[in-house]
Amino acid sequence: MLRSLYRRLGLGHLVLALAVFSLLAAFANTFYSAYRVQREILLTNALEANRVYAAKLADSTSNFVRSAQQQLAVSASLLGARPFGRQALEDEAWRLLHQTDSFNSVLIVDARGTVLAVMPTTLNLAGKQLDSEGARAALDARQPRITQAYVSAAGNLVVNISQPILGKDGRYLGYVAGSIYLREKGILHALLGEHYYRDGSYLYVVDRAGRILYHPDSGRIGKVARDNPIVADVIAGKAGTRRIANSRNIDMLAGFAPVPVAGWGIVAQRPVAATLAEMDRLTLAVLRDTVPLVIASLLAAWYLAGLIAKPLRQLAQATGEKDTAATLRSIQGIRAWYFEARQLKQAVLEGLATLQAQIGALNEAAVTDPMTGLRNRRALSAQLRNWGAAAQPFAVIAIDVDRFKRVNDTYGHEAGDKVICHIARLMRECSRQGDFLCRAGGEEFLMLLPGCGAAEAMLIAERLRQRTAATPAPGVCAVTVSLGVASWPESHGSMERVLALADAALYAAKEQGRNRTVADASLDLPDAPRPPAPRSAG
Repeated sequence: MLRSLYRRLGLGHLVLALAVFSLLAAFANTFYSAYRVQREILLTNALEANRVYAAKLADSTSNFVRSAQQQLAVSASLLGARPFGRQALEDEAWRLLHQTDSFNSVLIVDARGTVLAVMPTTLNLAGKQLDSEGARAALDARQPRITQAYVSAAGNLVVNISQPILGKDGRYLGYVAGSIYLREKGILHALLGEHYYRDGSYLYVVDRAGRILYHPDSGRIGKVARDNPIVADVIAGKAGTRRIANSRNIDMLAGFAPVPVAGWGIVAQRPVAATLAEMDRLTLAVLRDTVPLVIASLLAAWYLAGLIAKPLRQLAQATGEKDTAATLRSIQGIRAWYFEARQLKQAVLEGLATLQAQIGALNEAAVTDPMTGLRNRRALSAQLRNWGAAAQPFAVIAIDVDRFKRVNDTYGHEAGDKVICHIARLMRECSRQGDFLCRAGGEEFLMLLPGCGAAEAMLIAERLRQRTAATPAPGVCAVTVSLGVASWPESHGSMERVLALADAALYAAKEQGRNRTVADASLDLPDAPRPPAPRSAG
């Protein structure tokens, strides 16, 4: 059988086999290489996004802890200044509990550990002597303290924040403490809330002992997770990223950041499968669009292989002629095979060109924000490198939607997405051709204006702010934006530093009341005036 197949094997079959192998090998190699590169980019970006998210939440949590300590310190100072009666102590405990909703309960305890006042009173601890871990720690330390998670005298899993009460003579009188209940809705739930995504992403908080203080799965709260390398890093004060399998053996991309003031750590995680889901969809689309072209190319290769073999077949037939003249006439009538070879090459090149075009579309998707069509942070980094190489002056406008969380909470995340797209559309309308528009993340945007000075950038930013305030978003009442402006090289520093200066100006606009444009302080430009408050009816 093999000998029979060998005898039937001709040049056309060999050329066809070679063409098919070359085409499929080139297709597979190019497709696989592009897939691997884009996959690594997506994973790296997801890790960095989780790290930034964890750092942002860590900063918010640090601010809350400092604020809570300040509240308790002021109360301790008042309580130590002069003696208070029982009603006054209860009033002070009531004020601490209800002033900011920072605590689930408040206690005022004397130097022997006896409860002088407690809120809420339903805890029934007034007059009792505490012997819990948190009470002993506060009495022994006699200084500001944040405890690890422990079970309180009332049976709640809590974290205690305490401040010592000192008399005018410096004598230790006791302490005032606020408790955060970990298994009930409280300040940690308000600060951290639910992760924006609904794709298996979540975050959790641990204390310095590795005990979980917050977790979307309430059954995990109070459990110790020190065997987790991420937990070990974050409670050691480290911030960073890591790919790891969680307790359910799900492959996760984690970013983590410490909260040094409390000794806590925050970890944000997203499943690898969710990160790659969009890329898998795009990959399947590329395959679906490319396979017909590959099939067409294979058919062309089969036809061209016949054309390549035809001249040699005709030559073999011609040499079988007995008459020399007839053989010469037959050879003269054979067309050269170079034309057919060029056609085959052209067919293969066209097939590969089509594949490259599809992969180019995949690359474009990797640098584009899918919701708004604006560029993403990867494209921003590439643009800055290009401008840096060309020493291109430019201005930066950092933009943030005011009170965006309120929009999501009031109208839902679908309405929030419409607001994001609405702001992107207004950015395009208020920008120039050649300006670089970027969605930096969430409700934050950047406009990079090449060849634009700081004064002109202020006018563009103010025009965008006014258009936003005057144009209601679909399905939502009017929203406003705050803007920060910086310019390179007018603002001192590197290109990357100018982005930070624009961001700092943006936060200055937030602190000054929102809905305004603020320039980087080093530019010596006047900030755009804040619009007057609307008059009330009548």
